[in-house]
Order: sequence, then structure tokens, then C-alpha cells
Amino acid sequence: IPVFILAGLLVHCVFLVSIFDIYFSSPLVHGMTPQQTPLPPPAKRLVLFVADGLRADSLYELDSNGTPRAPYLRSILENNGSWGISHTRVPTESRPGHVALIAGFYEDVSAVAKGWKENPVEFDSVFNESKYTWSWGSPDILPMFAKGATGDHVYTFCYEAESEDFGAEDAAKLDIWVFDHVKSFFNSSRSNQTLFSALNEEKVVLFLHLLGIDTNGHAHRPNSREYQENIKQVDEGVKEIASLIDNFYGNDGKTAFILTSDHGMTDWGSHGAGHPSETLTPLIVWGAGVNYPQKVRTQLFEDNFLKEWKLENLKRLDVNQADIAPLMASLIGVPFPLNSVGTLPLEYLNTSALFKAESMFTNAVQILEQFKVKMSQKKETTLSILFTPFKPLSASEQINFLKKIRLYIEQQKYDEAVSLCKTLINLALEGLSYYHTYDRLFLGLSIAVSFVGWTTYVILVIIKAHTNLTKTIPANKKKSTVLFYGFASAGMIITFFLLIQTCPWTYYIYCLLPVPVWYAVVKEIHVIQDLATNVLSLHIGQSTGFLLVCILGIEILVFSFFYRSALTVGLLVFAGWPVITQLWIQAKTKALIWTLLCVLLAIFPLMPVVGREPNIPLVIAAGLLTILISFFSLTSLCKNENKYRDNEDLKVYFYQMFSVALSTYVVGSTHNSLKIKQGLPVMNQIISWMTLVFSPVLLLLSPTFLFERLFSILLSLMSTYLLLSTGYEALFPLALFGLMFMWINMEQEALQHYGLSSKPKLAVFNFTCTVDITQFRQLHLDDVRRSFFFVFFIVTAFFGTGNIASINSFDPASVYCFLTVFSPFMMGGLLLLKVAIPFVLVSCAFEAVQVTTQLSSKSLFLIVLVISDIMALHFFFLVKDYGSWLDIGTSISHYVLVMSLTIFMMVMNGLAQLLTTQRLGLPRRNKHHSM
Repeated sequence: IPVFILAGLLVHCVFLVSIFDIYFSSPLVHGMTPQQTPLPPPAKRLVLFVADGLRADSLYELDSNGTPRAPYLRSILENNGSWGISHTRVPTESRPGHVALIAGFYEDVSAVAKGWKENPVEFDSVFNESKYTWSWGSPDILPMFAKGATGDHVYTFCYEAESEDFGAEDAAKLDIWVFDHVKSFFNSSRSNQTLFSALNEEKVVLFLHLLGIDTNGHAHRPNSREYQENIKQVDEGVKEIASLIDNFYGNDGKTAFILTSDHGMTDWGSHGAGHPSETLTPLIVWGAGVNYPQKVRTQLFEDNFLKEWKLENLKRLDVNQADIAPLMASLIGVPFPLNSVGTLPLEYLNTSALFKAESMFTNAVQILEQFKVKMSQKKETTLSILFTPFKPLSASEQINFLKKIRLYIEQQKYDEAVSLCKTLINLALEGLSYYHTYDRLFLGLSIAVSFVGWTTYVILVIIKAHTNLTKTIPANKKKSTVLFYGFASAGMIITFFLLIQTCPWTYYIYCLLPVPVWYAVVKEIHVIQDLATNVLSLHIGQSTGFLLVCILGIEILVFSFFYRSALTVGLLVFAGWPVITQLWIQAKTKALIWTLLCVLLAIFPLMPVVGREPNIPLVIAAGLLTILISFFSLTSLCKNENKYRDNEDLKVYFYQMFSVALSTYVVGSTHNSLKIKQGLPVMNQIISWMTLVFSPVLLLLSPTFLFERLFSILLSLMSTYLLLSTGYEALFPLALFGLMFMWINMEQEALQHYGLSSKPKLAVFNFTCTVDITQFRQLHLDDVRRSFFFVFFIVTAFFGTGNIASINSFDPASVYCFLTVFSPFMMGGLLLLKVAIPFVLVSCAFEAVQVTTQLSSKSLFLIVLVISDIMALHFFFLVKDYGSWLDIGTSISHYVLVMSLTIFMMVMNGLAQLLTTQRLGLPRRNKHHSM
């Protein structure tokens, strides 16, 4: 078995890593030649203002009294420049937004691993192509463009990272810092000749990153006074800087100004997903080479913004965020960034028709260059007979396009030239995407084939080792040698193919993995034959019914990852289980309690995700309820049997109950203290940490009889869980434990019902009694249901009170009893502990079920492995690399969760054995017996 476990771990690691190779490799290519418009540009310098986290509606809409929130910028778009909405893509985070603005491409998902901070791949940007760039602002954003720049011409001035404090009185001081530093920079340049001459060069960029609005939005929400005041301050700052620069250059009319934002923000102060409030950002452009406001009668847009903002008569020019990079490049005449996929928005330009046509041509050639490099890379690593090129842009088609465009420009048919350029750009972008996902199907199929093979193999191992369905047959040596050579030669053919195509080394792992896996399956062909004979001898209706129930069960599990309410459906089906199987006839009371508890637990997945609104009275109620239940249980234990010859065992329970009472008090007093702004009381903090450390110790002092030990586990975990709760979730472990307790009882009834064993007395059952291995029985069909119950309860423990897959559903308020100062690792650790507590309850109950139903934990674990692998295969095909960042992130985390579940359940199994069987001995008094 150790070899089997090792192989399983290796195979699962490959499955886990594969999605990052198949779905999330970087789309960037290198080796293109820079493309530049051959005509003189309209501007010598460009000033870029990025107001981080500024929503389009927050800037454009009027106040309740009809005055604009940003009077200077409003007068610019009415009298001097062009305006529109810039549509950002998800993820709506600061780094991808700035990359799209300044480098012209949408950040690939491979940056997830770097948390959108470092450069996972080097890229070209407008700053890199400029003669000089000076930038002021946040240390999170500026260094990334300086780091990727060639040579030493991108200068950054940042404030300290500590200044970005959500709890600060006013974050607008971050923007004031930027404006003040720009002013002093220009003043100092008058006495610094080198700087003065550098500033007077052509192709200069000045970048002001203004983070105050974003920070105020997170801390106070976008509808707050702080956020709107900050917009006014930015407006005044932009006005001062614009007039300062115009004066510095003697109003030479050679400066272009752009104001935009990297992303918006939801009403509740978050960003990252694809809600319109996050993806719609303002864009205002004015100065050299920019069109004046265009008066229009009517405009056709699906939204009603123009009316709301009173801008119906001024032409609104919408762009995609990546289009701003080519706009900046053409205004100051630098080469378009090499990896840019933006299309130049010509309507913003106030230049000759020839300049527009030439710029558009440069844009088309620059994107076509990327397509050519991508195609040649794919061609090199694919056999020529297997290579299927992107038809619409064959070599002859490309030449045709370029010739036609050139001819139109020479004949001064500029509009035709521009529209042909746009067609070429769209085709080149389609082709880029085609080659980027070229190998996806083939790699995905390899992994899927391995998945199916592995799952089949585990099923065969279960049938061979743990059931009586197969007869042992002596191995046929000749046959197995032929088999071995057959599979070995298949492996060699695959390797040869990959070698010819010079594929990356990971391809070898993905493509060769199916060979050993399927070899192991085919080797067990006699097991398959025996199984087929047995299945055919069954009633057809029965076997199809069983299969359908299995499929339905797994589908409900998969659904529950997307819709928590699927768990409710599952639990309601469980509630009817005793009726369906007629178990209720022999145990009416137990069946009734089981049904009631299933219905009670089914309510939790319908509740809103834990977090936003704390409800401390509910936590206190849960604590009191726990103490009440403990009293009843203790009295019934004392009545039942006089096992307590001394009171040592009872003492442990009283200590645990006292600990629960103390936790209940601490939660109430801590949250009251924070409410009246007095901080976390030190005494409460000490009690919380001591409870966390000592509750597991108390647990190990309790007796190891089945019910007593499980009850002690509940009390121990509850005292910690209460400290981490802020609302209704405090009641969740209680309901879950009640159901687990009944589950153990019901499984006993099921054993009797199927005549699998006589009824052991659960009350006197002891975890530490060594189980006789010869007593282990073979698997029965009902054990598949047992394993499914376990997986279902584990998933319920996971999603019962919220969605673990998205970190933003966690509320930092749940760790306030332990600490209030921001410390990501400590907070993360405590939140993970909170998630793990319901898990431990389920695992301990499963341990009890295994022991009392005389099954080896190995056989049930293998069934659990099959169930979770089938779920993982589902999620493998549901992984997305497009759509909202939330969708992408959730699809990855679902797959990773299910893959980790298997490894996690091994750990939980070990922990459950430790918690149920180990006991710390205390020195006991009056125990001396005379010999």
C-alpha cells in the first residue's frame, strides 16, 4: 500500500499543476520589431493622471444641487477636449489596469501567482519607448514600469508603503503628496541645467498616480463624503499642475493631457470582478493633437448615463482600456508598445487624415508582427503534417492586406485604408488567440485520459482487495510480458513524437502519464471480466438504478460548489433516507431525530454568506445552548451507569463547560469594547489565546468511550469556535454535531437491517480497544453510501456557512478576540482554523462509523478517493481563463480545493484517530490497591 499511496500523491500533484500549464501560460511573445508612424507627432510631451479607483459616474455626475463634482475637468470636456468611458477588463485590480493603460495589453492570468505585483514576464510600455519618463505615486505601481524599462530613463518618486493605511483619518493626503512633489520638481529644475534640458526634450512623459480616491473608497465606500471630497481635491490638483506645466513651457501648445482611472469600485468598496461600477472608468483627453468637443443632437448608447450626467449634446467616445496606450504613443510619436493589442481611437485625434491613416497602418502592422512571431513559434514545435494554420491570415492574405492599404493611402482614400486596417487588426487578434490555445485540447485530453484511468484503477483495487466479487486467477506470464512490451512501445512512440516537435518537458509528463496508469488497469483484466459477469447476473433495473443514484449524488456535490442551496437539496434527501430504506420501522425515534436534524442543518446553506453584519447575541445564544446541552448530557451519563468511581472524569467536563462559558463572555465583552472604540481588552486577549492552546489538552484527558470522547471533542472545539464567530455560524457546529451523533446511531441500525452484524452496545464501546483485523468484513454496496455521506458532510462543513473559495467572503471581525492589528499570516491562520473545526467534527464521526461498522479505514478511504476524483474531473473541464476575475479565481480554486481535499482527508483521518484514541493520564489519588 505505501507504493500505492505514493503513486496516488504523485498522480494528484501532476493533475493539480497541469491546469496552470494548460490554461494559464503567458500569451506574450518576444522578438517583434518596433513600429513607429513616419510623420511628425502633434505633441512633444504627455501628462498622464491616473486617479486610482475612480468610477466614471462619480466623476461625471452632478451633485444634488446640480453643480459638477470636478468643476475644472467638467469645463475641459465642455470647452477644450474629448471625453468618454474607458471599459476595463477583469480582473479590475490596480496592476492589470495600469498594464493595460501603459503597455496596451491585458495582463495574463499567470500573474495570479505573483499577486499582480511583480513582473511575471518582461513587457514593453509607452514609458519604455519614451525619451524620459518621470513618475510620482504609489510604491505598488511605479517600480513595475521602471523595472521592465531598458536603460535608465524612467524615474520614480514614491511615498512609504506604510502611508497606505485604511484606518488613516484622510487618505487624500496621498494625492496632495504627489501634487506637492511635482511642483517642487519643476521649481528645482530651474536651477538644475541637466534636468531643465531633459524636460525640454521631445517624447517626454509625466505620470501622476493618485491613490487617495481608491484608499478612501475602500475605507469609507464610494458614496461617502470622504470619497467625493477627494475627487474635488484631485480636480483642484489637476488644474494647478496643468497651469504650472503650461507656464513652464511658455504655453507652446505642445503638451497633451490624459486623465483616466485603472478601475472603478462597487458600492460596498471592493473591486476585482466585472460589475459595471468596477469596469466603467472616465477618460478625458485635452491639449496638443486632441479633438475639441463635438456637438451632437442624438447619441445611441444602451445605458442612460448621458441623460443622468447632462452630457447628451457632447459626443461621447468610448474606448477599451488597452486603446489608451496606442493613443499616447501616436500623440508623442513613440513606437507602439510591442505587446499592445489596443486599437488607436482615431476620433480623439485632431490631425490630418494622412496622419490618422498612417498611424492606423502602423497599429495594424504592429499587431500583425505579434501574430507572425506567435505563428512561427507554433510552427517550429509542431510537425508540418500535423500543423493547421489560421486560414483567414495565410501568408498570401497578409501580403494582400498590406498592399491594398498602402495603395489606398497613396490614392488618398484614407477612410477605406482605415477600415481595412481595422479588419486586419481584428483578424490578427483572433489569430493570436487561436495559436495561444493551440495545444489546449490535446493536453486536456491527455490529463482526462489519465484521470479516467486512475479512477478505474482505484475501483479495481477496491473490488479486488475488499470484496468477494472476484476469483483469484494465477497470472499468465506470457500474456503479461506481451502487455508490458505493448505499453512500453506506445510510450516510446509518444516520446519520439514529442522529441521531434521539441516540446517543453512538462508535455512529456502529461502525455506519458496515461501509459503506466492504463497499463495497471489492463493488467487487472480478469477483475474486469469477473465484475462484468457479476453485474450481468444482476437485475438490469437494479444496476442501472444504482448507477443513476451514484451519478446524481456526485452531480449534487459538484453543484454545491456553485450553489450552496444544492446542499439543502442533498440534506433533505438524506432526511428521507430512513423512510426510503425502511430503517424507520426498526428505530422510529432515532429515524425521527435524524430527519429533524437533517432539516435543521439544511437551513444553513440557505443563509447569506457569513461576514458582513455581525450578530453577537446569536454567538452568545450558541454558547448558552452548548452549556445547556452539556448539563442534560452529563445528567443522563451519570444516571445511566456508575462508571465514575471517582470524580476525575466529571471534573474534565466541568472544566470544558467553564471554558465554553468563558469564551461566550469574552466574545460579548470584546465586541462591546470595540463598539465604544476602546480597543481589545488585554485580559480578553490572554483568555482567548489560552483557550486556543489548552482546549485540545482538556479533550485528551476525557475518557475514550465512544459518546463521552465525541462529546468532549465538541466542547473543546466549540470553546475555540465561539471566539472566532461573529454571527449565526456559531450554531453550525452544534447542528452538525447533532447530525453526526445520529449518523453513528443510524449506521448501527443499517448494519442490523442488512444483517451484516449483531448490534454492539454503543454506550460501552471504547475507541482504544484494539480491533481484531480478522473481524474486518468485506465491503457491501451500502458502504458506497457510507463513503458518499462522508464526502457530502465534508463539503457541507466546507460551504455550510460561506464560500471558502473566495477570500473576500471572510470577515476580519472574526479574529478580533485574538488580535486587531493587521497581520495577514496570523489572521489567515486563525480563519483556516475556523474552517477546519467543522471538518474535525465530521472526520471524528467518520472514524467512529468505521470502527463501529467493522470496516478497515483503508477500504472506505478508497471509495472516498474515487468520489473526489470524479468530482475533480468535472472541475477540470470547468476551469476558465476568461470572464470576470471572480469566475477565473473561483474556477481555479474549486479544482484546487477538490484536488487538495483528497490529501487533506488523509491528514484529517490521522488527526481523527489521534483525537479519538489517545488519552493523557493524570496522576490519580486514592488508587493504591494492596497486592
